[in-house]
Amino acid sequence: MFFLETKEIVKQFADHRALNSVGIQVSPGKIFGLLGPNGAGKTTLIRIINRIIAPDSGEVYIEGNLSQPSDIYRIGYLPEERGLYKKMKVGDQAVYLAQLRGLTASEAKRRLKIWFEKFDIMNWWNKNLEELSKGMQQKVQFIVTVIHEPELLIFDEPFSGFDPVNTEQLKKEILELKASGKTIIFSTHNMASVEEICDDITLINQSEVVLSGQVDEVRRKFKSNTFKINILNDELVHQPDYYTVISDSRDEHKHTVRIRKEKEITNSELISVVASGNEIMSFEEELPSMNEVFLKVVKH
Repeated sequence: MFFLETKEIVKQFADHRALNSVGIQVSPGKIFGLLGPNGAGKTTLIRIINRIIAPDSGEVYIEGNLSQPSDIYRIGYLPEERGLYKKMKVGDQAVYLAQLRGLTASEAKRRLKIWFEKFDIMNWWNKNLEELSKGMQQKVQFIVTVIHEPELLIFDEPFSGFDPVNTEQLKKEILELKASGKTIIFSTHNMASVEEICDDITLINQSEVVLSGQVDEVRRKFKSNTFKINILNDELVHQPDYYTVISDSRDEHKHTVRIRKEKEITNSELISVVASGNEIMSFEEELPSMNEVFLKVVKH
């Protein structure tokens, strides 16, 4: 499986330092979320990995070896900027781009027809690209990104222009690619998608890495000791030495209370105290969303 690592990558554009000693580790067979606000340096790093531009200093390693020009054939890259030819027929263009990735024309047509049927766009084979909607064009570009079955796939804002139905279809395809053993770098501003499909993340802000780790570990790192409890009682028996009530709501079906426990109190002690005066129906620790983590880190 494909393992990628960058070490101390630096890139300067005139007076702007786009990357400052950036190092990431992308584990084989995992989906790696590359996150950050606009201008943080994500796209610059992706272009360096793809050998589109070179770093001023630092190295890119693939499976422990320095990246070589031939490694680009092991990578599929879907850029945020769309790069298809609007006046060219969809099928001809897809075959041409597949050939650039090393496939013969006959093998390209065979694979493309499978993907076109899967995405339900076979009827567009002989249409000019400009006749397709933005979402349809995005499907074509996704297909030509994966058609040569690369070991590493890099998707930069892949859901841009998609409606919810097509977004779910693309997520499904990305997860199937992971299941087949592909290593994936996934760059997006959609934090909900990060929670759904990413295994690990690195957050870049102002040209530097400010946060890295597994998604669940990152969310737990920023937890606030907040719990949601559903109880049968009309009123929660309050124990101010153990917790603070944040919110209290009820309807005809349930009574939900959100509390924040004191740091020195263990979860077991908290459950015992609440259970001593209330019939607990459910007890759940609330973890911050990746969107909340993102905002907290970037604003800080």
